[in-house]
Amino acid sequence: MKRFFQTLLNIYNIDDLRIRILNTLGIILIYRLGSYVVLPGVDPGQLQQLQAQTQEGLLGLLNMFSGGAFSNASIFALGIMPYISASIVIQLLGVAVPYFQRLQKEGESGRKKINQITRYLTVFITAAQAPAYLANLVSQLPPQAISPFDPASAGPSLYFMISSVIILISGTLFVMWLGERITERGIGNGISLIIMVGIIAQLPFALMAEFIARMEEAGGGLVVFLVEIVILMAVVVLVILLVQGQRRIPVQFAKRVVGNRQYGGVRQYIPLKVNAAGVMPIIFAQAIMFIPITLAGFSDALSGFAATMSDFTGFWYNFTFATLIILFTYFYTAITVNPNQMAEDMKKNGGFIPGVKPGKRTAEFIDNVMSRITLPGSLFLAFVAIMPALVSLMGVTGQFAQFFGGTSLLIMVGVVLDTLQQIESHLLMRHYDGLTKSGRIKGRSSPMGMTG
Repeated sequence: MKRFFQTLLNIYNIDDLRIRILNTLGIILIYRLGSYVVLPGVDPGQLQQLQAQTQEGLLGLLNMFSGGAFSNASIFALGIMPYISASIVIQLLGVAVPYFQRLQKEGESGRKKINQITRYLTVFITAAQAPAYLANLVSQLPPQAISPFDPASAGPSLYFMISSVIILISGTLFVMWLGERITERGIGNGISLIIMVGIIAQLPFALMAEFIARMEEAGGGLVVFLVEIVILMAVVVLVILLVQGQRRIPVQFAKRVVGNRQYGGVRQYIPLKVNAAGVMPIIFAQAIMFIPITLAGFSDALSGFAATMSDFTGFWYNFTFATLIILFTYFYTAITVNPNQMAEDMKKNGGFIPGVKPGKRTAEFIDNVMSRITLPGSLFLAFVAIMPALVSLMGVTGQFAQFFGGTSLLIMVGVVLDTLQQIESHLLMRHYDGLTKSGRIKGRSSPMGMTG
């Protein structure tokens, strides 16, 4: 406890770190307040049916990512997901389209151009999703809950629809801007933190709903609830191990000893992560799995393929979800880990892997190792992703089940570790003790950096 308070004092004594943390908390507060600002013309007292619709399933997951703004018919109802989708599209284009490949190689000017294109694409995606959200909102509310009401069409007026679309687009762009301000002037990756805060905001309600359900006559009682909490803690530990898991490849460096003409062998290692892609594969896959329900207008009245791909606990939904995660894990690892560059850097620094020739052979060796360790990492990631569906089938409420793995838990763990790592870096840089005794918190190197 003494160490904890000493760490807080050290953080306070570092002016730059203190200001960054306060900026982050202030911006997050603005975001949370905005999630309760209801669209103009919508009666907030008539949202019970919409809130019931977003209790579980895929709409429940969408509501969680928006921090409850989706079910509140808020100006931030679409949250940051359109920006995430746009960023994913741009990253995929960066692999397949030469124009975007050139931009990626142009340094800061290219990055600014890519960010500008991403923002334009965000507007386009939000403009496509907003009418679908409003159509579902209108279907869930009684006519008197929306004004101005058009008696001729027995629905909301054209003015309400157009103004609401503009407000929803503006809301998403404002949330995107808040995320960029956190990245620039706060601590951690802004977009990641906004998503994490939205997820954490739903945890107390999910926990209370599960407790009430277990206290009912057929719920199993307090013992079952406590067992669920223990299992949840075990899953959290497994996810932390997944995020931090590394394999070390020995590298022998011929390094001259300072002040001596003799040469000594200093053994060092290349840390290769079992899950080098971080949480990005699951975010990629989740964004794709949202497409059917988005095209269907966020409605529960689905049929055929859209209904199958929107059934959160269904076999084909989870099979497709897991397959996409495995594929995206290999894809994202391939574009983030460059064996040729690593081999070239080792060669320039006089390093080599024992028993492997420098250059091309070293690159092939690193590539083979990455392929082998990525497979179990991708399978574990896929299993964690479908765990909410599995525990939901076992009787856990839909809201609470989302925290047994899945996108929500992976994002929470990854963002917390990454943010703590940045705080610890500020402390160590100024010769203070770190947050842990070892002074080394392993983050995930901001895999969501593409959204910041």
